[in-house]
Amino acid sequence: MTDIDRLRRLMGKPGLAWLLTRLRKRLESGRPLTGVVTLPKATPDERRAVELLLGRRAGGGTSVSVSLDDLDVMLRTNGAARSLADAVRAVVGDIPDRAGQEAADRTAWAAAFVPADDLVERRALLRPWRDWLASTGIVRRLKPVPEDATTLVAHAVRVIADLPSPGIALGVLAARHTNDAHALDDGTPLATLVLAAARVLDGKPPTGTGQAADRRAAWAAVGVHRDELSSTVLCLGLPGGTDSHVARVLGLAREAGEPCVLTLRQLGRDPILGVGARRVWICENPIVVATAADELGADCPPLVCLNGQPSTAVIRLLELLAAGGADFTYHGDFDWGGVRIANRLAQHIPWLPWRFDTPAYNDALGRSVGKALSGRQAVAVWDEELSPRMAEAGWQVQEELLLPDLINDLAEVRSACGPRQGGAGDTVGG
Repeated sequence: MTDIDRLRRLMGKPGLAWLLTRLRKRLESGRPLTGVVTLPKATPDERRAVELLLGRRAGGGTSVSVSLDDLDVMLRTNGAARSLADAVRAVVGDIPDRAGQEAADRTAWAAAFVPADDLVERRALLRPWRDWLASTGIVRRLKPVPEDATTLVAHAVRVIADLPSPGIALGVLAARHTNDAHALDDGTPLATLVLAAARVLDGKPPTGTGQAADRRAAWAAVGVHRDELSSTVLCLGLPGGTDSHVARVLGLAREAGEPCVLTLRQLGRDPILGVGARRVWICENPIVVATAADELGADCPPLVCLNGQPSTAVIRLLELLAAGGADFTYHGDFDWGGVRIANRLAQHIPWLPWRFDTPAYNDALGRSVGKALSGRQAVAVWDEELSPRMAEAGWQVQEELLLPDLINDLAEVRSACGPRQGGAGDTVGG
């Protein structure tokens, strides 16, 4: 049993403050109270306090030393305390077990990342995302408390496991997995983690530019639209009609030979007049649409622009046109991002390559070359020879470099009776 009053008389003297401080720090760090502690340049009061504690002279010199093992035996023998550790706690009060807490924190942090590790085990493609979490310490910065971090990672994993989606609103996705429709709003911790994973699923590094356009593109790459108004599709030459508001908008735009932007809201509410059993031309970049409007105007055949990863509005429009009997031909950038975009398009509609296969790539290399290829390689599902050839050549060819050829192809097709020609190879996707 510990005699608190006696211990305070023995060890509570001002001259022993240095000794109690050292013993308290040892207990906080989980180290044993053994061995010898020494105070160099001890004052007369400190030397006298040690002598009273030990019951003997402290020796000569300017320093004093205390054997913790002898002190422990002395306290237990005279019945002042069950151990030196108990004696220190009785005199200074509760001492936090920092070593134990640190061990518990390490265990808690490791447990917080278990869902992420399990997800990567199932989907190795997400390994760069998991490595990013580890290398940046982003989770600890967003949620310094392990319990809060555990919830954040668990929510992120549930959302990411649901991606890519065939098309879902951001608020609906958030509410489905967190019961909070705003959990994925810009700047939230959850959005930060999930957007990084979305970029990785799109074959890009987990970090973005911080721009709104980058966030929209990352969401679009995994089939998520922010709302029915922010998801749009750019088109030119769709016939339209008079049966609905949207059909009239398209008809007026075609008559004027001007591009038209439709929202997902419009495509979901009003019927549009499709193109029938005709070819629809699809490009990746808006410059193709702008140039076609400038040079062909009202004579441009039906042309739809993906503007990067196809948004939900793009997919909705193409599915509506396909349901009306249209078929499709597609051209994009000859780079790894362009290959991934084309692969995703093929998951939703079948298409034929429009100057977008190995022969077209070889021809383009002979006339113009863009920048060197970079990023993670992707396999072109429509042409098994294309990706190896691109990797061998090491160059990307952006769509803009082939703009004259693409406009010439469109010019050969009359908007009223476009031929079913669009490129070599079998139909992709569907």
